[in-house]
Amino acid sequence: MSLTHPVATDHQLARLLQIGMVLEEVVEARAHKHHEALGEKALDHDVVNLLQGAAEESAEHRGRLESLVDGLDADPVAYEEIEALVAAQYESDTDFDGVLYDQLCNEETAYKFYDDLITAIEGSDIEFTIGRERLLETLREIRRDERDGVEDVTALMERRE
Repeated sequence: MSLTHPVATDHQLARLLQIGMVLEEVVEARAHKHHEALGEKALDHDVVNLLQGAAEESAEHRGRLESLVDGLDADPVAYEEIEALVAAQYESDTDFDGVLYDQLCNEETAYKFYDDLITAIEGSDIEFTIGRERLLETLREIRRDERDGVEDVTALMERRE
């Protein structure tokens, strides 16, 4: 599945939204993993807050995406199939110098995904079973959160240099 073409059906849109849900789950799981593995003594207060905020935001985004999928006239796709699509298209190299680089990559990947998805939806003239404005407004808000996340991680990295 490619985001270089307009979204053509509710089923395709549902699958793409499910990819977003998996990306959000990955961000949340990695933030929790870093926090648990390194512990609060190894991480400073700013990094702990960043990881906790990223995990909470990802859970909220996943819920919003799930609500959109529930409103579509489409059969859900098996989680394993979506997970494989995410790995093939959006999974990044996991060999990072540290927690902040990993978090930056996660935020950038999510931002790029939502940016591409919005472009593909905007390029489509299909009427989906959920309101187009609601769909785009939700995705733009999530993309804005991801952009802000990139900026927050970058600012924290710059302060630590």
